[in-house]
Amino acid sequence: MRPRTLDEYVGQEKLLSSGGVLRQMLEDGQLNSFILWGPPGVGKTTLARIVTGQTDCRWISFSAVTSGIKEIKGVMSEAEAFMNLEGRRTVMFVDEIHRFNKAQQDAFLPYVEAGTITLIGATTENPSFEINSALLSRLKVFVLEDLSLDNLLQIMRDAMLDAERGLGEMGLTASDDVLKLIATYSSGDARTALNSLELAALIARRRNQSEITEAEVKSSVQQAILKYDKDGEHHYNLISALHKSIRNSDVDASLYWLARMLEAGEEPLYVARRLVRFASEDIGLASPQALTQSIAAMQAVELMGMPEGKLALAQATVFMALAPKSNAIYVAYAQAAEDALNMVQHPVPMHLRNAPTKLMKELGYSDGYQYAHDFAGGKAESMKCLPDELAGREYFKPSPRGFEGKIKAAWDKKKV
Repeated sequence: MRPRTLDEYVGQEKLLSSGGVLRQMLEDGQLNSFILWGPPGVGKTTLARIVTGQTDCRWISFSAVTSGIKEIKGVMSEAEAFMNLEGRRTVMFVDEIHRFNKAQQDAFLPYVEAGTITLIGATTENPSFEINSALLSRLKVFVLEDLSLDNLLQIMRDAMLDAERGLGEMGLTASDDVLKLIATYSSGDARTALNSLELAALIARRRNQSEITEAEVKSSVQQAILKYDKDGEHHYNLISALHKSIRNSDVDASLYWLARMLEAGEEPLYVARRLVRFASEDIGLASPQALTQSIAAMQAVELMGMPEGKLALAQATVFMALAPKSNAIYVAYAQAAEDALNMVQHPVPMHLRNAPTKLMKELGYSDGYQYAHDFAGGKAESMKCLPDELAGREYFKPSPRGFEGKIKAAWDKKKV
């Protein structure tokens, strides 16, 4: 069912609609080197084939998984000879281009610059991180999106009717509700949708049915396909969504993003560590119990494992989403760290130094130290603990929210 023309291609309307940047490039007859970046099953390879088919270029498909520099240089020599003999360029399609190392990517540079080849790469990973800057600066990046439910429904309906390449010869039917169920399970991936549809059709035929029902779909697809890559784009996008939803006190969104990560197989201790970080970064002393909750959740995961640990993480997530928020600790430490790193390393004032030896006492170590417990309120107001050069520095500025608000009120009252 792979589309053979742009008219058969489904999805990516932003790129391929009239006025879309990729269609415009084709209509203008300017096939430049580019990268197709998007999730699996949205038509990266298909689109590259269709685009090349509309030109008079030679097509060569190259796998980044199995090819090394020797193979690259051999193909480049062929492309150079082809250009000299026929005056036509070679389109080199590289699937999984992010798997090439820097040296392999650099091997393309002179040929792309000379116009000997038009490089089209496909990747599921963010090119900003995976493609070296020298090569990336010579390529356009086109972002392909997950296919919508309507896109997947159209693809599956076409497959049900097509007798030449699809399932048309089986004479089966399927309701829109059944096809929507497959589309939902497929999470924007046409390949998954077609594979699931085919398996459901085979099960239905084995049962001598003329219609694919929900029962066949559930037999062919055990659970929804949750797109996830523990080291890739989805990983960082989802943890970012979880962190920002908790920060915004959105309980339901926080639970959803947590579930998306855990059900897709994320390492639970990674999530637990992020929650511990969040407790100090975005809540701090506004609700001191947040740190206790998050550490308890992490310990629960370590002791019980999964799936039991999911509820402990959910409890900590809900607690922190509902808790009053403050980044005062985060800001205070960042400012103190900036001074510590970027200023002269000021010596510790003499009155704050210990004097365990006679020589140190003679040198004035600990002279003038005032024991805080000897003073009303437990603080020696006249004793300064910062270096003289930093006198008057205020790093911690409590917010008026939660428990931190009580600290601020007492602090402000003391200053008056």
